[in-house]
Amino acid sequence: MERHFDQEFSGLKDRILAMGKRVENAIEAAIEGLVNRDQKSLEKVHKFEEEINKNHVEVDEACLKILAKQSPLATNLRFVISVIKVNADLERMGDQAVNIAQNSRLYIAHEPIKPLVDLPKMAAEVRVMVNEALQSFVSRDVDLAKKVLRHDDIVDQFKGKIFDELVEIMSKDGKTVKRALELILIARNFERLGDHATNIAEETIFDVSGKDIRHGPRNSSVAAR
Repeated sequence: MERHFDQEFSGLKDRILAMGKRVENAIEAAIEGLVNRDQKSLEKVHKFEEEINKNHVEVDEACLKILAKQSPLATNLRFVISVIKVNADLERMGDQAVNIAQNSRLYIAHEPIKPLVDLPKMAAEVRVMVNEALQSFVSRDVDLAKKVLRHDDIVDQFKGKIFDELVEIMSKDGKTVKRALELILIARNFERLGDHATNIAEETIFDVSGKDIRHGPRNSSVAAR
């Protein structure tokens, strides 16, 4: 029975990793489309999102099959529940990537208002978070999960810096408001991507230890312990 569970769980982990790779690809295509002002890259995001949605359904079905036929208990049940939650976060990440692509398409239709410096850095940080969150989950690495929680503070700092700079630009030139707001929305979407990666890291800690840290101290404080 345990060997059968191991095989089932290994298959779930492979599906989650494949889905996560598509999320990373969608994020990469979105930021490339914005920075390079490339519509073709932005179109790729929608194709990745379609694949992510398909993966989302497949993983949910696989989890429901395990619950119905195997009736897992204790740690095995906790793992299946964690996979369902991680699966939902990955699906929402695909939605966030699409939002970035849509706002980027509006932004690049007009002249840029500033060089894009911090947004690409923020996007790179988010991609690291997504990758490490998934690696921590499939390898049950709590230390790596805690590292992801600390990265979230860096992403939040980028968002604050970008917001402050864009507000200043808008205050000086009212003609920039629409384009600045599009960049603010993009930064907000990247922040949300970081939040979903944080959710996965928290789920890793729950899966391994049974400890739910979602509504406890601030994530960075927990991570430092």
